[in-house]
Amino acid sequence: MAARPLVSVFSLAGDKSGETALPEVMTAPMRPDIVQFVHTNMSKNNRQAYSVSPWAGKQVSAHSWGTGRAVARIPRVGGGGTSRSGQGAFGNMCRGGRMFAPTKTWRRWHRKINGAQRRYAVASALAASAVPALVMARGHKVDDVPEIPLVVDDSIESSKKTSAAKDILAAVGALADVEKAGDSKKIRAGKGKARNRRYVLRRGPLVIYKNNDGVERAFRNLPGVELCCVDRLNLLQLAPGGHMGRFCIWSQSAFDSLGEIYGEGGKSVPEDLMANADLARIINSDEVQSVLNPAKRANKKYLRKKNPLTNIKALAKLDPYAAAARESEQRAEAARKDQKAAILAKKRDVAKSKRQYKAKGKAFYEQVSKQGDVCADGFNIGA
Repeated sequence: MAARPLVSVFSLAGDKSGETALPEVMTAPMRPDIVQFVHTNMSKNNRQAYSVSPWAGKQVSAHSWGTGRAVARIPRVGGGGTSRSGQGAFGNMCRGGRMFAPTKTWRRWHRKINGAQRRYAVASALAASAVPALVMARGHKVDDVPEIPLVVDDSIESSKKTSAAKDILAAVGALADVEKAGDSKKIRAGKGKARNRRYVLRRGPLVIYKNNDGVERAFRNLPGVELCCVDRLNLLQLAPGGHMGRFCIWSQSAFDSLGEIYGEGGKSVPEDLMANADLARIINSDEVQSVLNPAKRANKKYLRKKNPLTNIKALAKLDPYAAAARESEQRAEAARKDQKAAILAKKRDVAKSKRQYKAKGKAFYEQVSKQGDVCADGFNIGA
C-alpha cells in the first residue's frame, strides 16, 4: 500500500509546484475478491432486456397425427399439395420450430449490491491506483511518469482544447499510455461490429477532476482517456474488468477532496483485519510463544483390538475355558501332524509286503485258468 505522507503536485509544464497530503483512503486494504465481486454485479446493471418473439416458430397450423401411423407424435402441418404439409412443427427439434425455453424479457437482469461492499470496493481500487507496481501490472505505460499517484495543478480543469490536453499529458509523461491505447484500436470480433460498437481499444488514463471548467471537452476525444468527477467515482472506471490498478491523473482539488469524502464526517475508510499479515511471524513471536502451553509429545497409544475368534490371548480375556479348550485342540492337531508320517510309513510297508505275493497269485491264477492244459489227459490226474 502507498504509505507516503506527502504527494507531489505538478504544474501543466511537468515541474513540481507543491505538495499535498496523502488521503487516508489511499492506505485502505486492497481486496481483489471484493472488487471482482462488486464489478461483476455492477456490470450487469446496464444490460438491456432481450427475447425472441413469443410467436416465433408457432405461426403455423399444426396438430399431431396421433398413434398408429408409424410416425412421431410431434405436431404436423396440415393440408396438402406442398412439401410443407406433413412436416413437424412447433418443437425445438423441428425445422422452423421454436427454440427450446424461449427467452423472456422478465429475466432477472439486474443485481442489487450491498452499499458497504460497494464502498469497500471503491476504496480498494483507489488504494491500488496509488501503487506503481499494480498500475504497471495492469498494462499502463507509466515509465516516464514522475510519481504515482499523479496529481496535477487545478489549472488542468480549465483546459478546453485537445491540443492543450495532449501537451499536458506529454509534460507529465502520460502520453505514452494514451498512444498505447490508440494503437490498440481494432475491429471487434463478433456481431457487435454490426451493432454500433465496431471498434474496441485498451483503457488509458483516468482523469479525475473536481470542477468541470472545460476539462471534459479537452480530454474526451483522446483514445482510451476517460474522465470522472471525484464526487461520482465509479468502480467500473477505477477497476475495469475487475482488475485494480487504473492509472489516474488527479487534479489537486479532486485529490484533496478525497479527505473530505472519506474519513471523519464522510464515508468510513475500511480497516485491515490484521495489522500484520505475516501470520508465521506472529505465531513464532516471543509474546505468543511465552503464553502457549507446552506441546504434548507423549500421546497415548491405543492398542489395536484383537479378534477373539482368531486370537487366543484375546479369547482368554473373555473366556479362559474356551481358550484352554482351543489350545488343547491345537496341541492334539499338532500331535496328529507329527504322528502322520509314522502312520503313513507303516501303511506303505504293509502295502509293499502285499505286493510281493501279488505276482505269485497272478501266476497261479493263470495256471489254473488253463482248462485245456489241465484236462488234456482226461481225468487221469494221478497218471
